[in-house]
Amino acid sequence: MKMKLSRVASATIAVLLATCAASLAQEVPPPYKDVLTFLGKTGDFKANVLKVNIPRNDLSMTIAGTKLPTAFGFGGWIAFTKGTGVDVMMGDLVLTQDEVNPVMSALLDNGIDVTALHNHFFWDEPHVYYMHVHAHGAPMDLAKKVKPALDLIGKGRTATPSGAGTAPAQPGFDTGKIAKIVGHDGEASGAVYKITVGRDDLKITEMGAPINARMGLNTWAAIVGTDQSASIAGDVAMLATEVQPVLKALRKNGLDVVAIHQHMTTTQPTVFFLHYWGTGPADKLAAGFKAALDQLGKSGTKNP
Repeated sequence: MKMKLSRVASATIAVLLATCAASLAQEVPPPYKDVLTFLGKTGDFKANVLKVNIPRNDLSMTIAGTKLPTAFGFGGWIAFTKGTGVDVMMGDLVLTQDEVNPVMSALLDNGIDVTALHNHFFWDEPHVYYMHVHAHGAPMDLAKKVKPALDLIGKGRTATPSGAGTAPAQPGFDTGKIAKIVGHDGEASGAVYKITVGRDDLKITEMGAPINARMGLNTWAAIVGTDQSASIAGDVAMLATEVQPVLKALRKNGLDVVAIHQHMTTTQPTVFFLHYWGTGPADKLAAGFKAALDQLGKSGTKNP
């Protein structure tokens, strides 16, 4: 009798756990499933945002002679979230120099705004640019407008896939130690460990839709290499009053600043984004990132 009760209890617990897991996972809603199918891309749905992946696996990327995998910072994306009556689409496309103007024309000709064009790195081969896009509308209408531009990316190139046969399957350093230094957990993608920190203190909305970390309002660091010899790259989202303190923190810790710019042109308050790069022991790089992170959201700098 006890065994039967035990089995029943175990079965009940298993069902409850499965139900909880299912409730935590967000199914991709039908309109967004159609977007993924139409674009022929992969993506996921979290925090009410559909993130569509546009990685540049066709590029064999090096920075200052160091070969780096796609996940280090060469993955483009577009994201959709529901606003009041319409969806908001934002994105960041990774483009080679010869792709910039054809892709820009395809976006503009189809009613998609281009809000920023900039570099993330120095000494990258091939040299790539990052183009931010923005639009409002119904999900499938937006997908139809952006597809001609996406179809131009990576066409006609025969480059060796990034990191093919060279990148290890997992980070070569102690990720737990890095997470402890930064104060935030990250995620591994192959050899790259990436920590993303949202700016939840900035209550920015557009067309009634919250502009959150999944929509690009975040600060991040990507680290690849070993405990003794690693590379870091990332992006810091800052208010105007935070720019100079962040610059000083990065430079004091030996990290190079490679770009300062905006990603969005109409948000209030204005948010600036800073890209940085550095090499050295993994823990030292993480400490440099933490020093910059500590300058964000301090008293007197938050969105009123």
